[in-house]
Amino acid sequence: MKYMLLINSGATDAEGGAAECTVEDWTAYDKAVQDAGIYVSGESLADLVTATTVRVGADGERTVTDGPFAETREVLGGFYVIDVPDLDAALDWAARCPGAGGNGSVVVRPVADFGA
Repeated sequence: MKYMLLINSGATDAEGGAAECTVEDWTAYDKAVQDAGIYVSGESLADLVTATTVRVGADGERTVTDGPFAETREVLGGFYVIDVPDLDAALDWAARCPGAGGNGSVVVRPVADFGA
């Protein structure tokens, strides 16, 4: 079953990366996911200042604003989609993710399979 691991960073360093982990931590995790044969896809997102939010009102009018600027201290930093046997396996991989430590978190969500 496919699961998305949504990686939220609680604090960022000067380069916009997660303050609690290194590039080497992410490289090792990425290699482990790929070596395990469970990697489907994944990306790191660009800095939050590059984000744009689109909302469409009931009247169909589109509003575009810079950034999400939500009332939250967490920032979505990236994601992995993995293919593992069950939720327990997905949770194990989420716990191994460097983004789960410190002020970060990893949200685990099953990917909907509309063909099933």
